Amino acid sequence: MHATLTKAGIFRRGFLIENPIVRHTLGICSTLAVTNLAVNTLVMNAGLIFTLAMSCLTVSMLRNITPMRIRMMVQTLIIASYVIMVDLVIKAYMPDISEALGPYVGLIITNCIVMGRCEAFARNNPPLPSFLDGLAVGLGFATVLLIIAVCREVLGFGTILGFRIMPENFTPWTVMIMAPGAFFMLGIFVWIVRSFFPQTYEEKK
Repeated sequence: MHATLTKAGIFRRGFLIENPIVRHTLGICSTLAVTNLAVNTLVMNAGLIFTLAMSCLTVSMLRNITPMRIRMMVQTLIIASYVIMVDLVIKAYMPDISEALGPYVGLIITNCIVMGRCEAFARNNPPLPSFLDGLAVGLGFATVLLIIAVCREVLGFGTILGFRIMPENFTPWTVMIMAPGAFFMLGIFVWIVRSFFPQTYEEKK
């Protein structure tokens, strides 16, 4: 799959053309849960990118020795191992953020984006392209989440990374720190991208 793509082509495809949110509308749980504050989103994004890239790399390295009948269980075990590493690091060095993120770091294990790239790309391609694909898809997902998080934090709190940027008399939009705010921002973002760049995401014949 995608054997003829260059490294740059793999990265562009994962980051832009097959963006999991804009193109496939996946990862909505994370979008709703962690994008009310930019700092939480940055930490969650870092964990997801690491897990996705390393899981794709590991699945690719083991692709020729993993029995087909148990491949999904093996992939889940690999993903869970990296998620546990991420969760332990966040709990050890960022306990406040760990408490704010709650169970959502652990839920990366069941994230369809991670399992989907392992199954669709890494299982059929060499390690380096698989790593690049996982990295690109993770960065594409993270970029969308960060844009939504910045907009929600500015409108919902009047701050960026905890620093106030809006005037003192600014009235926060309470809806932006709630789940409906995430729905609104996600819908607006996807509409803008797919309206102004339709050729990027149209179905290939």
